[in-house]
Amino acid sequence: QVQLVESGGGLVQPGGSLRLSCVGSGIIFSIYPMGWFRQVQGKQRELVADSFLDRTNYADSVKGRFTISRDDAKNEVYLQMNSLKPEDTAVYYCNTKYYVPRSWDSWGQGTQVTVSA
Repeated sequence: QVQLVESGGGLVQPGGSLRLSCVGSGIIFSIYPMGWFRQVQGKQRELVADSFLDRTNYADSVKGRFTISRDDAKNEVYLQMNSLKPEDTAVYYCNTKYYVPRSWDSWGQGTQVTVSA
């Protein structure tokens, strides 16, 4: 059974930084493109960053501010978020970038990021 556990969220002022972490079990991160997604209540979940081998991709809205990294030996993926804006407020989740049934059927609880003065 796949289990994904996100952590590191919180309340931060605009311009601040947070580092999110995700640890997985029941799935080998190293063989998958891994992504960070975010969801605002009432809206679709969106992919904001992904990583596989030496390649990373970012949504235009976070490019230059967020950095995704991973430690496949630990089965962990991270998201460094700098210069945070109120519109970054959302619940953040990690998962495989592309649909993998047993992983996408097991989304974690996510971690809430709130950017507010």
